[in-house]
Amino acid sequence: MSQAECPQKAPYKTEVKAGKRYFWCSCGKSANQPFCDGAHKDTDFEPMVYEAEKDGEVYFCGCKATGRGPMCDGSHNKL
Repeated sequence: MSQAECPQKAPYKTEVKAGKRYFWCSCGKSANQPFCDGAHKDTDFEPMVYEAEKDGEVYFCGCKATGRGPMCDGSHNKL
């Protein structure tokens, strides 16, 4: 499997709505970070689905190195 690109070494603070599904970019190539825009075509990557349980702020991983995707786990601090 190839390695994901790192679009930024910080999480993406994002407002989410309860019940809405979000498709997190796992390859790092999307021009619509942190969300998938189909740029993973011809790679080993697929978007990860996140369904919000409640309205509020979440922190999607921006470095694509998280161990608990799609959420940030602080892995960017080790890059």
